[in-house]
Amino acid sequence: MDKNKLSDIAKQMVAPKKGILAADESLKTMTKRLASIGVESTLENRSMWRQIMIESKGFENYISGIILFDETLRNPLPNGKMIAEVLKEKGVLPGIKTDEGTYKFNNGEETFTLGLDKLQKRYEEYSQMGAVFAKWRAVYKVGNDVPSKAALVANAIGLAQYALMTQRAGLVPIVEPEVLVLEGDHDIDRSAEVTTKVLEVVFKWLDRFGVELTGMLLKPNMVLAGKDAKTQPTSKEVAQKTVEVLKKTVPEEVPGIVFLSGGLTPDQSTDYLKAMNTEYKDLPWQLSYSFGRALQQEGLKAWSGKTENIGAAQMEFLTRAKKVSEARE
Repeated sequence: MDKNKLSDIAKQMVAPKKGILAADESLKTMTKRLASIGVESTLENRSMWRQIMIESKGFENYISGIILFDETLRNPLPNGKMIAEVLKEKGVLPGIKTDEGTYKFNNGEETFTLGLDKLQKRYEEYSQMGAVFAKWRAVYKVGNDVPSKAALVANAIGLAQYALMTQRAGLVPIVEPEVLVLEGDHDIDRSAEVTTKVLEVVFKWLDRFGVELTGMLLKPNMVLAGKDAKTQPTSKEVAQKTVEVLKKTVPEEVPGIVFLSGGLTPDQSTDYLKAMNTEYKDLPWQLSYSFGRALQQEGLKAWSGKTENIGAAQMEFLTRAKKVSEARE
């Protein structure tokens, strides 16, 4: 494990004004996204959308790296090129989603993440295909008795094992403990409480497994009230609560925090990130983004599967990428 190399890549991923595009939607999720614009989910169509994004002129000014799904990294794009090659030419880092879905327990109320068993072997392949970083997601719910201790510990150990194996394979791990804060009627304080607990346990196990903190990134949720809560917080309150939680739980050695957009609208995601970077200037980590839907939604809608709309779709995609990039300043 080359600590300096991992640290350099991690820093490059959170370079000023840049963030990460999460284009690692599973087949199921991508099928839903395409169905929303009336497009059939074929390999050709899934690849075409990703090609449209990376052929947008100048997108590399706002995007440092792209998380890809196995299928996208493995197969040629409609133009016949391999996506990792195209990204490297543009100075954009190719990454790979490595988790393989979840296993339900606690009467189906909670989950832990699968995919560790063949991970080492898969990394040999992914490295050859050009991937330099990876991502693994664990999911937690907010409820009366959840997350349970079992969910907290099982997911934290899974994230720590993944992170260690990723670094040993020479890739930078993005550690993603996602608390589904938008689901429910709880207030922002309850979200803060659960997110704090989750991050405390995750960093405890990352430390126990000897994960190199300077060579990883954290991809957390922002701290929000449930969408059915009586009162909804302002952007300023979201920024305050989120930064408070991070200060309590995230070691200073971590180079950057790349937030997920998790069910927020493109405008909400951008506004909350902007509020954090405007209000808090002297934090030890870069506050950046690893948005999926928030970066893609408007462009995808503009495309609607029609060749004649590609230019308009790229304009929408670039407009949003620029706004999100500016939210880091």
